[in-house]
Amino acid sequence: MRISIRTPSPATIVTPFKRALLWLLVPTMLALPTLGAAEPRTYHIDPAHFSVSFSVDHVDYADVIGLFLEAEGEFVYDEQRQTLASGSATIQADSLFTNHQRRDEHVKDDDFLDVDRYPTIEFVADELTGVEDNRGTLTGNLTLLGETRPVTLDVRLNKADRYPFGHEKHTLGISATTELNRSEWGMDYAVDNGLVGDTVAVRLEFEAIRQPE
Repeated sequence: MRISIRTPSPATIVTPFKRALLWLLVPTMLALPTLGAAEPRTYHIDPAHFSVSFSVDHVDYADVIGLFLEAEGEFVYDEQRQTLASGSATIQADSLFTNHQRRDEHVKDDDFLDVDRYPTIEFVADELTGVEDNRGTLTGNLTLLGETRPVTLDVRLNKADRYPFGHEKHTLGISATTELNRSEWGMDYAVDNGLVGDTVAVRLEFEAIRQPE
């Protein structure tokens, strides 16, 4: 009579030492963060590097170019996934500058911005979509003259890296552009007679500093 003994393969043998080692490693592995996990972070726009400019046609001769000199904002963004959780920006309407005092005073009065009644221009971001080659589309709502309307901006994500001097913190650089028809917000002065264009081209350039966790 033959007696055959089947020897388990080495792969199926778990020694008491190996079993104990597995029990030690499993909780540790579970506690480790997943590589490449999404990590939305808060970014504050650096007021020293926040430029808000606009241009509008003047009697078909040339565009008037202006700036808002005071603005602030922040957003929550996941750099890896290139997704936006939230964001907002506030522009001080009285900080308008077109390099001509009388014109500035006129644009600030109730023909245009009516800064005494509406001291701020507010933008609240909704969603960043279609990001490809660091370009995407940002939708949100703009409140101007007490009216809130949806707007869409073309966004370019320029650079994300540690700042090379100064604060030396991780910084994201962004460019954004859009066009608005100011009459949609009730700013229709000089539109019908063609003295001032209805379409306003808006450009934003800013650097945003990632905040500590």
